[in-house]
Amino acid sequence: MRNRRLLPRLRLPALAALLALLATFPAPADEGWHDLHEAVRSGRIVPLPDILDWLEAHYVGQVLEVELERDDGRMAYEIEMLGPQGQVVEFEFNAASGELIGMEGVNINGMRRGQ
Repeated sequence: MRNRRLLPRLRLPALAALLALLATFPAPADEGWHDLHEAVRSGRIVPLPDILDWLEAHYVGQVLEVELERDDGRMAYEIEMLGPQGQVVEFEFNAASGELIGMEGVNINGMRRGQ
């Protein structure tokens, strides 16, 4: 009977110690965010608002999704947009230069501004 009372008393300090230990290690997502912020600040990648401003100036549509991908050692923004006729188009930009490197979708020309 005495052991049953001791076990709950030991669990709480052990749990508290485990939580304190885990708190000392940064989460991988936090590290990734800091690395990404540093890459933008140092000019290694173009800020996302610059890419979105370019898209808005050249294409009509609503942004549905944005991803930053690493492919073959290079970083790329992939931006999916919904066009005025319901078409979905994915634009791919080199994150280092901001250059548009690819598009896929239906009726992409129907999204171009100034036609």
